[in-house]
Amino acid sequence: MKSGGIFDVETKQRHLDTEHQKTTAADFWGNPETAQLILQKIRQFETDIDKFNRIHKQYQDILELSQLLTEEEDASLLSEMEQLINDLNRKIDEVEIESLFSDEDDHKNAILTIHPGAGGTESQDWAEMLLRMYLRWIERTGMESKIIDILEGDEAGIKDVSVEVKGANAYGYLKAERGIHRLVRISPFDANHRRHTSFASVFVYPEIEDDIEIEINPDDLRIDTFRASGAGGQHVNKTDSAIRITHLPTGIVVQCQNERSQYKNKAGALKILRARLYQLQKEERNKEKSKIEQTKKDISWGNQIRSYVFQPYTMVKDHRTKHENTNIQAVMDGDINEFLRQYLILTASKEFTSRE
Repeated sequence: MKSGGIFDVETKQRHLDTEHQKTTAADFWGNPETAQLILQKIRQFETDIDKFNRIHKQYQDILELSQLLTEEEDASLLSEMEQLINDLNRKIDEVEIESLFSDEDDHKNAILTIHPGAGGTESQDWAEMLLRMYLRWIERTGMESKIIDILEGDEAGIKDVSVEVKGANAYGYLKAERGIHRLVRISPFDANHRRHTSFASVFVYPEIEDDIEIEINPDDLRIDTFRASGAGGQHVNKTDSAIRITHLPTGIVVQCQNERSQYKNKAGALKILRARLYQLQKEERNKEKSKIEQTKKDISWGNQIRSYVFQPYTMVKDHRTKHENTNIQAVMDGDINEFLRQYLILTASKEFTSRE
């Protein structure tokens, strides 16, 4: 197995050596934020190189087993080789997905938000189902999640949620999910057991690193405090700890009420605001491209990127890639990797075509 292309381990090793060299400077810790970024790059290069080495070793093991099989027939060896090949294919698929990341922000952590569409309790319940799906996916991939803000529905579900997702290429993966998600099912909230169609919107923003300057003038902010609602203990009814920040020049409104202290909620709200302002700046620099805010549409019929049908049949279909999965329970349990992969392949092919 030669290195190169998606297995360009020599280039990664050169980058790793360069970053290691930076750590030997006498003033390396003079700027802690920059030092942490360098260490993060080192860890990523080391992870990539280790991944290549493990794949290469497994490839060599398969070659050795195939040689043994040509010399003697052994059912146990054949079974072992089949398992190794299947596992190798899975690992190569993962590397292939990572090779499709082309956006400068793909490697960053992400902030994911979910908003229900019109329809009251039914759409709010759908928003909570999507939240569970993403949390299960995050758990499956070994990433970390933290709910920054959540507003529960009056009867069931959620009215709004913001989740911080930390992990390698979190934004690169989750950007595939931004758009309108449509649900068709027999509503558990309908006494007549009729089929309902519900919508929820998903938006994803890259989390902004500390070394990226996003100018926020305090005079441009209106900060309101209010009493948090929903679960969280008796303190939510006693203190005005929740924070809502309005960025007056853009009209962007963010809020956070998930922490006990007003200070922490303000920090969480500012983190979301910085991410959204950064995305806005990116779009202004790249007006010719279709970016996140430009793809915002009404949370309604005809604008969905993906449909989830529970009745009269089971089917999850992505309307951009045409990828389908009839095992809807697996999808709702977080098995969405193939949907992400197909989206990345589609966008990569479009970018390639546009460069031709």
